[in-house]
Amino acid sequence: MYSTIHRKFPVSRALALIGAALALSFLLGALAPVRAQSTAFRQALAQAVAGDPAIAAFYKARNYAPIWTGPRDRQRRSALLAALREAPAHGLPRGRYDERAVRAEFSNLRTDARRVEVELRTTRVFLQYARDIQSGIVTPSRVDKNMTLRPPRRNPTTLLTSFARSSPRAFLKSLPPQDPGYARLLKEKARMEKVVGRGGWGPGVPGKKLEFGQSGKAVQALRRRLAAMGYKSRGKSTLYDDGLVQAVTRFQEDHGLNQDGIAGKETLAAINTPAETRLMQAVIGLERLRWLNKPLGRRHIIVNEAAFTVNVYDNGRSIYESRVVVGQPGRWRTPEFEDQMTHMVLNPSWYVPPSIAGGEYLPLLQQNPNALARQDMEMTDANGNVVSPQSIDFSSFTKDNFPFSLRQKPSGGNALGKVKFLFPNKHAIYLHDTPAKRLFRFSRRAFSHGCVRVQKPFELAYTLLGWQSSNPKQLFDRTLATGEETRINLKQPVPIYLVYRTAWVSADGRANYRADSYKVDGKLFAALKRAGVVLTGVRG
Repeated sequence: MYSTIHRKFPVSRALALIGAALALSFLLGALAPVRAQSTAFRQALAQAVAGDPAIAAFYKARNYAPIWTGPRDRQRRSALLAALREAPAHGLPRGRYDERAVRAEFSNLRTDARRVEVELRTTRVFLQYARDIQSGIVTPSRVDKNMTLRPPRRNPTTLLTSFARSSPRAFLKSLPPQDPGYARLLKEKARMEKVVGRGGWGPGVPGKKLEFGQSGKAVQALRRRLAAMGYKSRGKSTLYDDGLVQAVTRFQEDHGLNQDGIAGKETLAAINTPAETRLMQAVIGLERLRWLNKPLGRRHIIVNEAAFTVNVYDNGRSIYESRVVVGQPGRWRTPEFEDQMTHMVLNPSWYVPPSIAGGEYLPLLQQNPNALARQDMEMTDANGNVVSPQSIDFSSFTKDNFPFSLRQKPSGGNALGKVKFLFPNKHAIYLHDTPAKRLFRFSRRAFSHGCVRVQKPFELAYTLLGWQSSNPKQLFDRTLATGEETRINLKQPVPIYLVYRTAWVSADGRANYRADSYKVDGKLFAALKRAGVVLTGVRG
């Protein structure tokens, strides 16, 4: 028998199979504690996440397998740590997700209880970081009731699932706004940190007004300050010459000031603004861009209330720009929000808001019942019947119980001008023409009761109608010439965003800063500070 076996199955091969069987038996025995440990980890993790439905749903879907503390999770951990290390560069609060603290967590993973603790804590750090860098640190409406933009908060379960299925580094790099303006503002923030680290731009400029032909120490201080800010000029240091005029004009352009080359009150205020304030504005600007980190629409409109401008964008390119007048600071401030522009009205009537009717027109009527006639207005009662002002004793009314409605008929003197652009919203805000053209000459244009007055309204109409008409100018002009109040619908509603940005960098790399007319930058930065954001000067 031995000889038969020996012939059909060599001894060396038999020994090899016996060895393999013994090795397999040993390996299975060794893995038993690992399987038990894995089961214990999963059970402990399931219990730990039970109080957080979003995180629990994610881990349940993967049978409570780890994404941070497993032997194959090193690449994911490394990617997160690298992202957290760069968080302060984005103006994010370092203390919320300190990279060194997170790294230290992984130095001791000897027990299942410890692994579960680190796994869950790291997941929460990831979710906090992802939310902050993707859609902002604070909720705008909690800072100011007029800031009603709604950041695009992502579902935590979906966020974790997408991350677990993606290349970690690529996913984390995709979280911040991909808008080129965000990357440019990041560079400006880094530049301003260096300026602050060097101690700023040096001494401020004294005086109330400096202009061409003047000379002296104040002019010398102006030239030095502008040079330190990057606006260098040729010429004698103490003489306000052509070179200094050009430097001042460039500065005025970048700060939204009238470009007259004269260092007047507003220009000197901007020049003397500390570097720390500009750094703060850059940090705030990054936060505001994160609030709109979503597709804005191939075609969309942006009103920047701080810059007093409106732009229409098509495929990322501005195809229209105009000066605007926005609401007065305080009660009449234009709110920040987004909506869809749906139509325009040519030769519009102005239906006076009750607050303006009772607050502004009632005192006029109390002095002179004929005041409405001069403005081509009619007054109606609660039933819509036209009422003669001469038949009413206005002394018995106050701004709070004024019972009449006022309507200004279409005309050249109508408060809304020749056209208004509507995006129905709870704020009752819209864009419109205005007969008060003189207000557009001011650099700060916060004069309205909240609605946005447009300097070039006809061109805006042509731009919008150009997407649905082969001859938009002809369509608009013919309709306007009828003198009749006429509605023109936009076949494709256009997203419109009313925002407040006091810092940005243009496509040609020029940093732009604006005055904080509504005094909200300080409130917003105070909220960011409470979340842990700090301004840091960098030497070098």
